Amino acid sequence: MKYQAAIFDLDGTLINSLDDLADATNWGLTQLGLPTHAVMDYRYLVGAGRTELCRRALPADKQALLETLISLMTKHYSEHYFDKTRPYPGITEMLEKLAHTGIKLAILSNKPHDFVLLTMKHLFPKFHFDLIYGDRDDIPRKPDPTGAINIAKELGVSPAQTAYVGDTSIDMETANRAQMYAIGVSWGFREKAELIESGSKVIVDTPDELFQVITGS
Repeated sequence: MKYQAAIFDLDGTLINSLDDLADATNWGLTQLGLPTHAVMDYRYLVGAGRTELCRRALPADKQALLETLISLMTKHYSEHYFDKTRPYPGITEMLEKLAHTGIKLAILSNKPHDFVLLTMKHLFPKFHFDLIYGDRDDIPRKPDPTGAINIAKELGVSPAQTAYVGDTSIDMETANRAQMYAIGVSWGFREKAELIESGSKVIVDTPDELFQVITGS
């Protein structure tokens, strides 16, 4: 086995949640009488957590409304976060194959921890991850490597034995700072060029290819 553990980002890596994140944020902006953004623009607004998403969505001269927008966005998202969100094609099957190999599997996301747990329960109800870390007060957000390093310790594997999988520069930076093998996925929210520039060791185009890289098969 090439790696003993694999850590996955969630949004843009395992699930396509862009529409629901965009809808919730745009709803909040509309309530405040502010301009909204095209769904595809949210590819570059998401990734650093809820607070940063709302900060980026607000006009520069409306940053005083940040906490209000966070509250509005969270309210809408909590009621609609599965309207359009689905796993990417082939992801569920790939995870099941990985689990059968005995590789330890974990999630590390900048999405609020409670939403991560709800997402996993709803979209992957029969699948077990060894560890799930969402955004919480005791762990700094990615690209700080603390969460990734803590996961490896809890799983009993070294960073060198761990593959880290994500779709943004934040993920690649996290992996490299944690001294893990950085795998970029091309089906997520960002372009290949960003993944290359931020230090991906390899970029995969399909879940089957991802399985092969992680297992060395």
